[in-house]
Amino acid sequence: MTPDQYCQEKAAKSGSSFYYSFLFLPPEQRRAIMALYAFCREVDDIVDECSDPFVAKAKLDWWRQEIESVFSGTPEHPVGRALQRIVPERDLPIELFNEIMDGMEMDLTVARYPDFKSLQLYCYRVASAVGLLSAEIFGFSDRRTLDYAHDLGIALQLTNIIRDIGEDARRNRIYLPMDEMAEYGVAASSILNAQASENFEKLMAFQIDRARSYYAKALDALPEQDRKSQRPGLVMAAIYAALLDEIAKDPASVLKCRTSLTPVRKIWIAWKTWQCA
Repeated sequence: MTPDQYCQEKAAKSGSSFYYSFLFLPPEQRRAIMALYAFCREVDDIVDECSDPFVAKAKLDWWRQEIESVFSGTPEHPVGRALQRIVPERDLPIELFNEIMDGMEMDLTVARYPDFKSLQLYCYRVASAVGLLSAEIFGFSDRRTLDYAHDLGIALQLTNIIRDIGEDARRNRIYLPMDEMAEYGVAASSILNAQASENFEKLMAFQIDRARSYYAKALDALPEQDRKSQRPGLVMAAIYAALLDEIAKDPASVLKCRTSLTPVRKIWIAWKTWQCA
């Protein structure tokens, strides 16, 4: 199996909405973004699947060394070898790869966020950094596109947080800002025990509105001349906005189950958005 085939398989197996945003790209761009996405899956899977935080930290440290090797020309892993070809082509900065791993490492030590400012740092590391690397891969002519990529990353991660509240709680993680939970009268214990309430629904409405505001901010920042090159991000925004709309119909459902769109609906949204961008 070639490095590119490994990355393709890693991305396809994930079933993520990101995969659908890559379908209509030309081969070279698709190869590059698949390598980046496969890297994100590798490091994210370490945090999600490794029960021992010390082992997980050791594995993340290995990936830090592997990324150093990508930039020095001696990677070992199939994903590293795939990245080795695209890093110089796209002039991708090593600092953003390190930010992503810093974000993953936060999951090993941080289970609560006191306020939105602290959560925003996490969102920047695990999502905006990915968005900034993606924008470089897709290409742009106006640097305001980087503002769009940053804010879109925040929007997508906030949507993930809302969708995964119940799943994260079962791992004793709560990504909602604690001061906002207190403001709305929602105790951590009620989330950990999947107890819905009117206060919880009001808190969810506030979180959903904030995520939507970041989508709007991102789209407003995207220069018209870069809309076509940044279509994969616009596809992601459309799919995740539709997901957010589904959650808004029954916000308390996130405590018990994970809301998702069908593959057919994702493909339809992706195709329609791609054609209209």
